[in-house]
Amino acid sequence: MALELRQQLKLSQQLVMTPQLQQAIKLLQLSRVELEEVVNQELEENPVLEEVSETEELRQAEKEASPAEESAPATEDAEQTQEVSEPDGLAQIDDWQTYLQGFSQGGSVAESFDDEDHPSYENLLTPKTTLSDHLMWQLNLSTLDGFDKVIAAAIIGNIDDAGYLTTSLEEILEQTGGELEQIEDVLYEVQQFDPPGVAARDLKECLLLQLAYLGQKGSLAERIMTDFAKELEDRRYSVIAKQCRVSIDEVLEAARFLSSLDPRPGSQYSEPDVHYITPDIFVYKVGDEYVVSLNDDGLANLRISSYYSNALSGKNVDSKTSEYIQEKMRGALWLIKSIHQRQRTIFRVTKSIVKFQREFFDHGISYLKPLVLRDVAEDIEMHESTISRVTTNKYVQTPQGLFELKFFFNSGIGTTGGDSVASESVKSRIKEIIAEENQKKPYSDQKIVNMLHDDGIDIARRTVTKYREMLGIGSSTARKRLF
Repeated sequence: MALELRQQLKLSQQLVMTPQLQQAIKLLQLSRVELEEVVNQELEENPVLEEVSETEELRQAEKEASPAEESAPATEDAEQTQEVSEPDGLAQIDDWQTYLQGFSQGGSVAESFDDEDHPSYENLLTPKTTLSDHLMWQLNLSTLDGFDKVIAAAIIGNIDDAGYLTTSLEEILEQTGGELEQIEDVLYEVQQFDPPGVAARDLKECLLLQLAYLGQKGSLAERIMTDFAKELEDRRYSVIAKQCRVSIDEVLEAARFLSSLDPRPGSQYSEPDVHYITPDIFVYKVGDEYVVSLNDDGLANLRISSYYSNALSGKNVDSKTSEYIQEKMRGALWLIKSIHQRQRTIFRVTKSIVKFQREFFDHGISYLKPLVLRDVAEDIEMHESTISRVTTNKYVQTPQGLFELKFFFNSGIGTTGGDSVASESVKSRIKEIIAEENQKKPYSDQKIVNMLHDDGIDIARRTVTKYREMLGIGSSTARKRLF
């Protein structure tokens, strides 16, 4: 077969993702906190972009509302703070250095003091005490010294947030050297530190350390934990009672005492920081109607700097500088446009959700309807992928509470009447049934299925099991309580 070169024309269509379009899509799926971080980064990197303070907004509003001020000649300060969207026709700034110096002189009284007179905010913060810090503090107060202290520090360094030793003594030996017997002795000393049960290698040892701390050595609880941990886990109380030659009531009392111990002794020093959710949008009920309102608090009000707009129209700007300013200005304008488009899209999607889920807003989760992305996409004439991005990590404050926008989209479960009910409503009903059960005789999954059938919900047992596990609820055996 002979090889040959040829030229031919071919017509095709393809989607080209410009950097601006990629940025708009990225902003659309960001959470509120992530959006604030992006805006702050752009404010640092793009000199053309600036944030409008509330004082400037009020001043501008008062100026627009006052005819006298509108007719008065604009002052030099007013020209500096004027919001400009187009650079054409603006006055020229002859002395850039003088302008920048004057722009930075309007600080508050507090800013006029030396930094030495005012400690930084970071110096006023108290760091949170970690479990490692607490243990090292006790180590420094203990009688351990020399090489024993080195071994103890290595042991503390291998204790996780729950308080357990996560490495073997052999590995500690490789890190520090010495003898295994010496490491075991030091480990015993560390296990006497606060909180009780720390530095244990498993749950059994952790509970035994706490029993010793509470003076329960030789008790029935210690014997059960030492010899019958598996039977206790399986709740085979009769077997334990027979082997220990005690009554069932005594075994139950010991089991109750063991359940009061802390299986994660280090958790009190490793509690995660609380992160509060700020809603992106609010839904209020005014009369018989629901009003949707965007939450713009905390979001920077951006504009194009008048300084660079005026500089771009000047005659003393070389071509390279002009090209740089124009590039930054295009980026700033596109960012402002993308943020506004993001806010408008969230508003439209929320309004559509309110229309579809009106009964939920009126009566609660049991009235939530099945809803898919396509329903909202067709309602507001957008693509499903756009709806998916908008509803990710966006939260709405409603009369029924705070919810992620994705919460309102869920599949439907058939009813005996031929209709369908939202899966979230079914989960809520399962949670209510289990909350009302007798803990000594918990409902089986089949029993829950029968109760849901009585409510008109046609559901399979495996679906109930799946929803129960999604709710983090154990089986009937795990939920059973004898005391």
